[in-house]
Amino acid sequence: MTVSPLSTLDIHRPAGRMRSAWLQPLGIIGAGMLTIIVMLAILAPWIIPFDPNAQAFGRFLPPNGENWFGTDQLGRDIFSRVVHGARVSLPYAAQLVVLSAVIGTILGAIAGYFGGWIDGLIMRAADLVMAFPDIILAMAVVAALGPNLFNAVLAVVIVSWPIYARVVRSMILTLRDEPYVQSSRLLGASSGRALWRDIRPNVAGPVVVLAALEYGHAVLILSGLSFLGLGAQPPTAEWGSMVSEGSKYFDKWWMSVFPGLAILAVVLAANFLGDTLRDAFDPKSTKAFR
Repeated sequence: MTVSPLSTLDIHRPAGRMRSAWLQPLGIIGAGMLTIIVMLAILAPWIIPFDPNAQAFGRFLPPNGENWFGTDQLGRDIFSRVVHGARVSLPYAAQLVVLSAVIGTILGAIAGYFGGWIDGLIMRAADLVMAFPDIILAMAVVAALGPNLFNAVLAVVIVSWPIYARVVRSMILTLRDEPYVQSSRLLGASSGRALWRDIRPNVAGPVVVLAALEYGHAVLILSGLSFLGLGAQPPTAEWGSMVSEGSKYFDKWWMSVFPGLAILAVVLAANFLGDTLRDAFDPKSTKAFR
């Protein structure tokens, strides 16, 4: 079978965009930062020098040769707690991003493809959720369910799914009228098959980009809930709660600075990766062809 030059170009161009985008400085920096943080989280039991909850040192010791990030008000090693905190913040943030993306994508696909009263019902629910500031609504949900990390994740999922639903719906409103989708339906394909086989490949890229960008926001909002006492509960080593503890002692700067820098590093890495993925998946991006 002869392959036309046009079809060959279409096959290799996305791969070329992907390779070019990942050679961008921000992509390299973001991937490197996130890789280091994830490896620290995975290897934490073998890296941290002390038990993160052990009250084995003097109170409020500044950074020194033994306690690299100093100690807190209970004499716990802050470096061990920051590294161990990655095992809390990163997985929970990933779980809520995946749940939000799955729920939002399914509801957005149903709304965009079927339209009518189903579209109106789902979009009005999304508008209702988005009418409130996300942190305020998440606080209300956690306060009603009880303060802990599981409820914090559930609360953030409730406030995060509408953005995925709106993005997916807007794309499907355009894609459902494309000739290849209409041809598939005329050949007897069901609505579910058309959504999965014909529309899903065109929606997956933007959803992945959005999820990467939202990962940093997920870490921030989870840390914010823990800062307010609605997320991780003592003695769990979590970055937001550590910043909250340090904020009570302004002269002990190391208690808040180091967990705050950990949050900053994850958010920056997620944003850098999100920008890189956007350039890789966007055929109109000029950066991807430089």
